[in-house]
Amino acid sequence: MKIHELKASPKRARKRVGRGISSGWGKTSGRGTKGQKSRSGGNIKPGFEGGQTKLVRRLPKARGFNAKNPKIYQIINTSDLSKIKSAKIDINTLIKTGLVKEESIPVKLLGNGRVTKKFNISVNKASRSAIDKIKSKGGRINIVDFSFKKPAKVNKSEDKIIKAKEE
Repeated sequence: MKIHELKASPKRARKRVGRGISSGWGKTSGRGTKGQKSRSGGNIKPGFEGGQTKLVRRLPKARGFNAKNPKIYQIINTSDLSKIKSAKIDINTLIKTGLVKEESIPVKLLGNGRVTKKFNISVNKASRSAIDKIKSKGGRINIVDFSFKKPAKVNKSEDKIIKAKEE
């Protein structure tokens, strides 16, 4: 690189205030007169409202409980079953039709919508209304057990699998 190839810096030099009255930014340097904001180091913390109780402290606290390991289900409704042509429905059928995305997450059937025909369905959980609607058409619901277990841990010193306790 040569000297004539150098370009000017894109950064603008900071404004040097407080350099005499005639500069237009002299005396108080654009800070007004007196008060906390005019002093050096005089900053106000975010959320400070001049001694009034802060908004954060005026709002109510969040209540309730959030489980660390919640039991999450893939939900399908009885109205969704009309999209399936076969009378026998299991998790693999639901995945093929696109109603369920993963086999590793349990499926719950809810009773929202009408049942149009007789079904023999296997899911991990079902609501009372869904069971009643399918049984009213002469169908059956098989509840397939899905255990929410912690994964088995391997003890490196003995190379034995330690079974995790069921929750």
